[in-house]
Amino acid sequence: MAIKADKWIRKMAVEHHMIEPFVDGQVREGVISYGLSSYGYDIRVSREFKIFTNVHSAIVDPKHFNPKSFIDYEGDICVIPPNSFVLAQTVEYFRIPRNVLTVCLGKSTYARCGLIVNVTPFEPEWEGYVTLEISNTTPLPARVYANEGIAQVLFFESDETCEISYADRKGKYQKQQSIMLPRI
Repeated sequence: MAIKADKWIRKMAVEHHMIEPFVDGQVREGVISYGLSSYGYDIRVSREFKIFTNVHSAIVDPKHFNPKSFIDYEGDICVIPPNSFVLAQTVEYFRIPRNVLTVCLGKSTYARCGLIVNVTPFEPEWEGYVTLEISNTTPLPARVYANEGIAQVLFFESDETCEISYADRKGKYQKQQSIMLPRI
């Protein structure tokens, strides 16, 4: 697989609706940057968050996840408690082509503040809003700014299409429209 440059991403976004809404170029002034970059696309975090809480003393279990582990929050700034975690979603909706795989990495601006963004790869033919996992590794409260950059998506195009795509497998997170909790 070879990484493709901004020209390829622009073409795929415009002609094939791979990224919607698509920002053709970097928006930087006064915000944490987002939009098309040299070899990827900087995604934004939306205004909806699920903040971990221990109010109900729930146990975090990926096989039997208790939705009471979160408090729903909507706003332009989300404060993540010390040594805690939030789920969020992207502003952008993605439609990944059958011959493409993505890797998503957190932006260095947040990483330098102790905020780690984890996103699993977007598999071939996966579609939806991305659920973001944002960890505050510091002993201090930390801010995340809605509608600003949070992570960068890198696109890898294969010479061939995959034999079985995420859509073919009927993946459990296909076409997600909101923040998705763990599912088995």
